Amino acid sequence: MPKHDARDIFREWALIIVGAACYAVGYSFFFYPNGVVPGGVTGISTIVNYLTKWPVGVVSMVINLPLFAFAWRHFGRRFMLMSLAGTVLIYVFVDSFAVLNIAATENILLASTIGAFLNGMGLGLVYRSGATTGGVDIVAKVLRQKYPYLNFGTLIMLLNVVIVGAYGLMFRKWDAVMYTIIAQFVVSRAIDTVLYGLNTSKVCYLISESKSEEIEHAITATMNRGVTLLHGAGGYTGASREVLMCVIKKRQITDLRKIIKAVDPSAFFIVTDAKDVFGNGFGNINED
Repeated sequence: MPKHDARDIFREWALIIVGAACYAVGYSFFFYPNGVVPGGVTGISTIVNYLTKWPVGVVSMVINLPLFAFAWRHFGRRFMLMSLAGTVLIYVFVDSFAVLNIAATENILLASTIGAFLNGMGLGLVYRSGATTGGVDIVAKVLRQKYPYLNFGTLIMLLNVVIVGAYGLMFRKWDAVMYTIIAQFVVSRAIDTVLYGLNTSKVCYLISESKSEEIEHAITATMNRGVTLLHGAGGYTGASREVLMCVIKKRQITDLRKIIKAVDPSAFFIVTDAKDVFGNGFGNINED
């Protein structure tokens, strides 16, 4: 188990508190007054609130408590305590802000985008602390341990579609449903921005029949990037192949395309996203 000094502990709790406050501001002052329903437990609690006027935070905690009880034995005590604290803080803020009864804007498009950005930023900060916000996050982590091959991002998305669809059917607010879909996209992008930053890197794999060395030299000379040589073999022919792998900045994709086009236009070329890249020319793992 890694040791946590006072500075690490302070940082983690600061992220949780600030993240919970950001999430609650986005929900209470932008989403709720304009009828935009978030996904997950908060979305279910919002629907219950519209029907019964029960506080969203109280309903959310009632739903979350059995989920935490179910997940307690699957994760470490510290993780669960931090996640429980983050969840409690979010809904304390939500119910406290609800008393103010303030709508930051009556423009539903602005409410959807700004509220979603604040929601996503808040969730990203909580996730960055190493905690979660309960709800479907907890369920997904438990299921991921047992069934690592399942795509839980898709399952969570489907759950949110069901929640938002139920809201539209019950209240006939289809315009709010469409804005909610926009908001969900913005939330996901904001979370990624907080967790991984704006400058997403790319991993490139290249296979050239006869010009691997020329491509390698061109990349190192003109792009100032290292290239790793991997040894592979064709699955059908069994013929040996040299696979060039390099990690580049997103903005350098065009330069790499030009090199390949100039040296070997017939080269096989794959580009995938890379997040949390550390080392020479990229991030420093000691910085956060």
